[in-house]
Amino acid sequence: MYIAMNRFSVRKGSEADFEAVWLGRDVHLGGVPGFVEFHLAKGPERDDHVLYASHTVWRSRSDFEAWTRSEAFRAAHRNAGDNKPLYLGHPVFEGFEILQTIGAAGAGPDRAPETPDEALLTAHPT
Repeated sequence: MYIAMNRFSVRKGSEADFEAVWLGRDVHLGGVPGFVEFHLAKGPERDDHVLYASHTVWRSRSDFEAWTRSEAFRAAHRNAGDNKPLYLGHPVFEGFEILQTIGAAGAGPDRAPETPDEALLTAHPT
């Protein structure tokens, strides 16, 4: 599994506009190979901004990288520059390889998978 995350420092007073952009957009993720799920999170408030994070969960890093080269990615980000006044600086990208997943009791593994194949099977049982 792989998580691709962007952090946004949204100018104070622009939170509603930022949320409207994200909640009303076409994400272009449906049917993308390897896509698992998307989250938009609102974080702590600072003196001059509110922290937000978007993250997608992918089966693998290679699935995420393939998406970044796709027409779906270009379509999803086509008008991203229009929202620049809402942010302080640029979004900050961070990518993470999942080493361990712990679910609720009975919902998933409680230890790190021993092999990449086991990690894929425990994350997506068939």
